[in-house]
Amino acid sequence: MPTTRSNGQLFAKVPSMMSDSPAVRVATGQDVDAITRIYGHYVRHSTATFEVEPPDPSEMDRRRLEILSHGLPYLVAETEGIVAGFAYASPYRPRPAYRFTVEDSIYIRSDSLARGLGRLLLTRLIEHCETQGSRQMIAIIGDSGNTASIRLHTAFNFRTVGVLQGVGYKFGRWVDTVIMQRALQQDSIP
Repeated sequence: MPTTRSNGQLFAKVPSMMSDSPAVRVATGQDVDAITRIYGHYVRHSTATFEVEPPDPSEMDRRRLEILSHGLPYLVAETEGIVAGFAYASPYRPRPAYRFTVEDSIYIRSDSLARGLGRLLLTRLIEHCETQGSRQMIAIIGDSGNTASIRLHTAFNFRTVGVLQGVGYKFGRWVDTVIMQRALQQDSIP
């Protein structure tokens, strides 16, 4: 059930096994340093992203603002006032015919994994994208061994529609990309 803070931002609180309930809200410029640290960890230590050099805060803020300029969600999950994860939906491809398809991305701070934050963030992304008229959501999952992300998306009725084998090279090995897809709403004429 949503609650509102004094600054007017809408938060979603959900029951959790954690001592506090996480809140989800739209990311602001004040969150960029935390978002940069979280993402930098994945760039340096995982194949969840195929970037090899972590972007600096100004680049991460530019990306955040670009997502928001499309009317798409860029969210953070907080626990005890600390950003513990972030997620966003971006345009799937730039050509106009793809305008009703989005791609999701979710990153959770390494000390906050397996606490339901990915589920909470993906729930909010889907809700927002459906309200904004998106028709399909695509997950491009770096590394076919990324079972946590594959399981999360499967739990939300994403289906695997393909695997691009050995398309990325990171940490001295070739890495697959798993493509998953979920319908967001029934066919309708925009």
